[in-house]
Amino acid sequence: MTPLRAGIIAAIVTLVADQASKLWLLNGFDLARRGVVKVTPFFDLVLAWNIGISFGWLQNDSQSAQIALMAVKAVAVIALAIWMARSQTRLATVALGLIIGGAIGNGIDRFAYGAVVDFALFHVEIGGNTYNWYVFNLGDVAIVAGVAALLYDSFLGVPAVKAP
Repeated sequence: MTPLRAGIIAAIVTLVADQASKLWLLNGFDLARRGVVKVTPFFDLVLAWNIGISFGWLQNDSQSAQIALMAVKAVAVIALAIWMARSQTRLATVALGLIIGGAIGNGIDRFAYGAVVDFALFHVEIGGNTYNWYVFNLGDVAIVAGVAALLYDSFLGVPAVKAP
């Protein structure tokens, strides 16, 4: 299998898993009605609508802001796809596929719902205080994993991958 094919498969699998998990949690499991669902002592399912960008930054629900975010995301996905097509290593190509699949999944949410569907919450209690991580989704996990793999490949991979 060529690196490009592996990257495309990674993008498709990521997109399908991301959208399937969100559709099931919204419609099948009905997370909105259930509220917070404790899964483990450190992990909950909770519905959060992220109208901003990464980690909820730049929260703005105006239509023009949403269109601007979609445009930036579209340009980024195109640039990443060009990079993926030119990539020489399987790890970098798969990593770019993960990022592209996650970004498209979150873009579909923004188009369909006006916000990204987030649902996973890790937390820890220390000294009676609860510390929460950001609420996230499978697309976000793929993006972070893809960035980590790109960093690894860029610094330690042979030959090191370079952005176009």
